[in-house]
Amino acid sequence: MKIVSAAEMRAIDRATSERFGVPSLTLMENAGAAVAEHVLTHYSSMRRIVVFCGKGNNGGDGFVAARRLHQNGNVVQVILLTDPAELKGDAAAMYSKLPVDAIIVHSSEELNSVRPSLSADVYLDAILGTGFKPPVTGLYADAIAILNAANAPAVAVDVPSGADADTMAPHDSSQGIIARADSIVTFTAPRPAHVFGLLTDGPTYVAGIGSPEEAIVSSLDLNVITARDFAGLIGKRPRDSNKGKYGHVLVVGGSLGKAGAAAMAGISALRTGAGLSTVTTPKSVLPTVAGFHPEIMTDALPETDAGTIAGSALERVQEIAKGMSVLALGPGISRVNETADFVRALVGGSKIPLVLDADGLNAFQGRTAELNGNGRVLVITPHPGEMARLAGCSIPEVQKNRLGVARSFARDHELIVVLKGYRTLVVQPNGEAWVNTTGNPGMSTGGTGDILTGMIAGMIAQHPNDVMLAVSAAVHLHGLAGDKMLNEVGEHSMVATDLLLGLPKAFADAQQIAREKFVRWG
Repeated sequence: MKIVSAAEMRAIDRATSERFGVPSLTLMENAGAAVAEHVLTHYSSMRRIVVFCGKGNNGGDGFVAARRLHQNGNVVQVILLTDPAELKGDAAAMYSKLPVDAIIVHSSEELNSVRPSLSADVYLDAILGTGFKPPVTGLYADAIAILNAANAPAVAVDVPSGADADTMAPHDSSQGIIARADSIVTFTAPRPAHVFGLLTDGPTYVAGIGSPEEAIVSSLDLNVITARDFAGLIGKRPRDSNKGKYGHVLVVGGSLGKAGAAAMAGISALRTGAGLSTVTTPKSVLPTVAGFHPEIMTDALPETDAGTIAGSALERVQEIAKGMSVLALGPGISRVNETADFVRALVGGSKIPLVLDADGLNAFQGRTAELNGNGRVLVITPHPGEMARLAGCSIPEVQKNRLGVARSFARDHELIVVLKGYRTLVVQPNGEAWVNTTGNPGMSTGGTGDILTGMIAGMIAQHPNDVMLAVSAAVHLHGLAGDKMLNEVGEHSMVATDLLLGLPKAFADAQQIAREKFVRWG
């Protein structure tokens, strides 16, 4: 799903009306109806609704929602934070249709005087929309403060009031006050802050309100991964399926003391749906890998004195790889010089799709000219430290400009970058980026990256003709598996193999979410 700027969203609305003949009043009616539907669906037992409305179109959406909720039998109070004469256009038209008398507030003193009469099970924040630039002051700031101090849940209409919709960083208190939101209902397409801004701990919903796909144009080259995007990859399989239809993943990795990394990559490829998975690993650690899961096939490789893959294993691995769908290289492989030489030689000569992770990436530190995906599928999955080593910069520099660093590297090296972390990025060689919204801090533990490597390889093995979507699906499902396990084990106790237990739940949840009327995450 495309991410658009606030200015692009305004242009989309104009184009929808002027080019595609959908009246702006219809768009506003549909937006307010979507908010009301959200409240009735997710807060069905809560009957008393207080709606704070500003003077712009965001307030107009609030008027529609208030009318719809009143018609449903809810007790609705509308607090209008301006004189009705200040309302213009569609907002004024929707105000005229209100079936309840609004409480009109002109000043902070008047707002404080009506505060004791507010009776809400749910608040709707329709004060300021995505066209606003912080900071918010005066009466609107006072209204936000009342909303923030209330105990009842709050639903943001389009965006929490006071937020900068175009920011790609979490809201900073220096930008002023921002309304709290237990959920957000936005329209047509998300803005950057919906994805990056930490605007809510709850879900964000994107409701279609009538804009055709042709009208949704963005110059950001930025998308949010949603279950709806990859639903076709995880649907029901044909009844005549067999393991040969779903690919064979070859994992090359492991070393003395790090056998588990390769084993986890191998089993996660299977858990993601690959038909077969083989792990090639140093002969001394092969028993550990083979004992991890009986479904994993193994092959022993020559090893160095340190218990890592020896350079002499190259020919053997290249021969095995000829019959494989995807090569996953790096989990637990170590940084021994001879092994690093082996990694570079294997990457340089590989013809099949290749997923490179962990110390497989570190083998290219200072030698990134040898890392290029021209004419083949090459996916790298660095965490910020590995990205910094590859890009020749510091970790803070990566974190300050995650999108820019990932885009530059993907373009320069003609490969797919999966930059892990909060809001993991998946960037194509042309620079177009997809942002993941699943996952949680409990996944900040060793081995979760190895699980992701196997999942990416497993998805590519099944869908070699749609690699970018397969990678995005794996990233999203990986985070979703962590989210499904969060309630069971908590943030502090989560370990990487918990994700293997969460994966079946993640697949089922993604299939359900893809069928819902509104796109959502969180």
